[in-house]
Amino acid sequence: MAGGGSHDAPAEFRATDFGYRVDLMGFDGIARRTFASLRVRNFRLFFVGQLISNSGNWLTNVAITLLVLHQTGSGTAVGLLAFCQYGPLLVLTPGAGLVADRSNKRRLLYVTQTLEMVESFVLALLAFLPHAPLPLFYLTALAGGCMLAFDNPARRSFVNEMVPAAELSNAVTLYSAMTALSRVIGPTVAGALIVSFGYGWCFTIDGLSYLVVLSMLVFMRSDQLRPAPRASRGPGQIRAGLRYVARVPELWISFTMLLIIGTASYNFTVVFPLFVEKGLRGTDNQYTLVYAAFSIGGVLGTLAVARRAAITLRSIIFGAIGFGTSLVALFFVPGLAFAYPLAAVIGGMSVAYLTATTAIAQLRSDRAMIGRVLALQTVLQLGTTPIGGPVLGWIADVAGGRAPVLVGGIAALGAALLGAGLARRWAPGGVSGAGGQDPEVADGTVQHHRGC
Repeated sequence: MAGGGSHDAPAEFRATDFGYRVDLMGFDGIARRTFASLRVRNFRLFFVGQLISNSGNWLTNVAITLLVLHQTGSGTAVGLLAFCQYGPLLVLTPGAGLVADRSNKRRLLYVTQTLEMVESFVLALLAFLPHAPLPLFYLTALAGGCMLAFDNPARRSFVNEMVPAAELSNAVTLYSAMTALSRVIGPTVAGALIVSFGYGWCFTIDGLSYLVVLSMLVFMRSDQLRPAPRASRGPGQIRAGLRYVARVPELWISFTMLLIIGTASYNFTVVFPLFVEKGLRGTDNQYTLVYAAFSIGGVLGTLAVARRAAITLRSIIFGAIGFGTSLVALFFVPGLAFAYPLAAVIGGMSVAYLTATTAIAQLRSDRAMIGRVLALQTVLQLGTTPIGGPVLGWIADVAGGRAPVLVGGIAALGAALLGAGLARRWAPGGVSGAGGQDPEVADGTVQHHRGC
């Protein structure tokens, strides 16, 4: 160090023989906060495995949606596919959440991930056949929806067991970032594969990706997990989960909003292909690029949320406002050149909204109830797709490919308005700050996070 001038320099600079240099510790501090939970070995393995597998899942989602759209030319047919993919969640997920609360989640994931791998290989076989009947794709998608109903609450609640309590909020948001990043990788690769090699290779690569997930589960260290207390067996446990949610204003208010948004706004696998190919007369490749732009925005939005010290109902309400406004704006775009950047904005807003909703569900819930709470959230987010998907597909057939986008935007804005009114009445503390803790939540982890 040269001279004593460094004592008078601002904290972000240090004197050297050659003048001043920028101290990157400020940037390092931001990076450490943003990616804090990835320092945990088990979560890091899980994160990498899920990133690869979820990217493969999007290969399948894009491929099967375009396959049905091209064979039928019908928005209603695409909506019926969504019904097969997500209908089982509406029926099975409440019970599946209880199974997650009662089970060793790591062992349960071995089963669900293996069965989903088999589903992908069956789709690949059908796609490689010269004239496979379309109903077989619907039937296989229906079987995959049944597996997803059990896999989703187990996989999401398992995050709670991999990281220390102090890193849970960050882990939840990074998990959402990983999901958004997979939506960049998957659709982009799917577009190239479909154009060059056909649908079958998308399903094949998805099947192979599950081998990575299973390997990562094997490599985890059991002694570094924090197993949640298992729910005891007894009658009325699903109803007990519903009653628990009804007692916590932050949960039931955010879930009421999600019921509306999940049904009318969060149907991207139905709305985007119809918007691009019917509304804007685009191609398969342009659809996948729009989805990639949407997903890039989702990654950036989630990383921004990951730095927040607290997630409140205010975060959810403003996220819904931004999401709804950007959807309405997309309805008015004159062409694809404007759709790409706006899709990125929608991605950021939608993921910021959903990440805040998930964080509230994770952090506000008793650990013994977490599987059932997340299962209910899954029903409201994905289980409503069988209702909204066919309706939005029919609207596209009747009113054009742009119309479902406008419906989704208006619904999200309406949900935000309703949520704001309910929050002012029932959870004023939860809107402006951390809010109070339910008296029956024995684990101090929730209070610790929400007071950060």
